Amino acid sequence: MMFSIDILLNAIVTGILLGSVYAALALGLGITFGILHIPNIAHPTLVVAGAFFVYTLCQWGLDPIVAALIGLVPFYLLGVVLYTFYSRVFERRGSANVLQSLTLFFGLSLVIEILLSLGFGSELKSVSASYIGSSLKLGLLTIPYRLLIPALLGPLMIAALSIYLAHTSSGTAIRAVAHEERALSIAGINPAAVKRHAFGIATATAVIAGAALIMVGPIEPFAGRYQIGRVFAIIVLAGMGSIPGSLVIAIIIGIAEALVASYLNPSWAPGVAFAILLLGLAGRPQGLFGGAR
Repeated sequence: MMFSIDILLNAIVTGILLGSVYAALALGLGITFGILHIPNIAHPTLVVAGAFFVYTLCQWGLDPIVAALIGLVPFYLLGVVLYTFYSRVFERRGSANVLQSLTLFFGLSLVIEILLSLGFGSELKSVSASYIGSSLKLGLLTIPYRLLIPALLGPLMIAALSIYLAHTSSGTAIRAVAHEERALSIAGINPAAVKRHAFGIATATAVIAGAALIMVGPIEPFAGRYQIGRVFAIIVLAGMGSIPGSLVIAIIIGIAEALVASYLNPSWAPGVAFAILLLGLAGRPQGLFGGAR
């Protein structure tokens, strides 16, 4: 392919925007896996469930972002229920291990996919809004609003969560629970309640990420499977628990995917995250930004 500056610029901008969407998808996993060390591989499927929740409300004429905001409380409560079940099955019995946890969340993912398939069918679903379908033109750049607006959600969510974790007592407890659980108990704070709250927040982010996902393009009930490797790569490369770092890594992956799709072969793009993950782990196993403490 002949080199073209407009193709390069559009690929880079598209990659930045895609990366911001990826960061939104990975945010909940950054809490459950990165901070709580619970390998919730069902999170991408919960994002897809959030997308279908948004799709359902959009059929009544609501804007996708408004629909996502309505879903925050129901999805938070869903997360609380899921963690309560997980805690009773594993943590209270002292039998939790990675393999058992993975099996539980893999099964949960399959159940959600089946329920979505039964409820919505296997056809692709999309949403409409006044800004979806038009583009912003800036010189050589053409930026679709269907990508620009969802891309804003990731940085906004990460900024809000970072402020919450750094400047509130409950946020401090969430950051501490993975490393100082005994100290929290001595201080009179129930670690299980902290984890339950954190898991609820993580699941609530799924509906916002789901709105971003379905605004970018049509989805189907099994769309979460295509995101599992990518979101895990983002969290691991950023460093366990590094929420701001996940945005940087997501953008790097987004740009790399866009460049590969533009100049090599679009079918190779899904493998980019794994290639970057292998290179990153070889050079810095603890992640680019270390872990949260």
